[in-house]
Amino acid sequence: MLTHQIKVAQALASSVAQGGRGMVGTPFPNQPEKSIKLYEFEGSPFCRRVREVLTLLNLDYEVYPCPKGGTKYRPVVKQLGGKTRFPFLVDENTGDQMYESQDIIHHLFKHYGKSGKTPKKYATYPKIPVAAFAGTIINGARGVWINKQVLDRPAPDQLLELWGFEASPFVRVVRGVLSELEIPFVFHNVAKERWQDYGPAKLRLKPGKYEPLAGGKREQLFKMMGNTIQLPYLIDPNTGVSMFESAEIVKYLKQQYGTA
Repeated sequence: MLTHQIKVAQALASSVAQGGRGMVGTPFPNQPEKSIKLYEFEGSPFCRRVREVLTLLNLDYEVYPCPKGGTKYRPVVKQLGGKTRFPFLVDENTGDQMYESQDIIHHLFKHYGKSGKTPKKYATYPKIPVAAFAGTIINGARGVWINKQVLDRPAPDQLLELWGFEASPFVRVVRGVLSELEIPFVFHNVAKERWQDYGPAKLRLKPGKYEPLAGGKREQLFKMMGNTIQLPYLIDPNTGVSMFESAEIVKYLKQQYGTA
């Protein structure tokens, strides 16, 4: 448990290094009909830029982890785009496939943002993402390399489902393990929609009973979870398991998928 708490603390420091991006999002997302597919790996600062914008837009999307040394989805990216470079986005709603984090970000705002234009804050990034690289190092470079024990293990028949948001340190720890195990999953963004959402489930900034924004995305999740919101939340349709608590989720993933 102590080791897990250290990992969470490192993930928190990583989020702070990135300025807390990937926490807030629109309560009324323009979710596309067909799920966006993102080929990426957790420790990449360029992939992180894209994930932060996906949280801002509060979009759900499919993740196909491509850690260094991975063999499941890296060949797919090479076949589709001709290069083994990440992130790589496939949007069947528009027919687009693309590399380059900045191009992907422009695409997301164009098709799924309110105005169709990329906000100035996200229109230009430093060529060398110093803060993001620092965040990756602080986080112990988790999610960068494949767990060699699972190199030849087939992927689960059905995509796992994970609820969270990019900047959550608890969610980050889980995503790192999913990346290292090359487990594909649907990521359901649950961004903070207003200041009343800030704080952990049992210690929010607004005292009293928690009420999500009426009609917002969080309200839908609130009802599904039994009048609470606690993240991360994992559902594995392959085994029928559903669970909260990052430590328990990590333990489950390693036991279920972490041995060859």
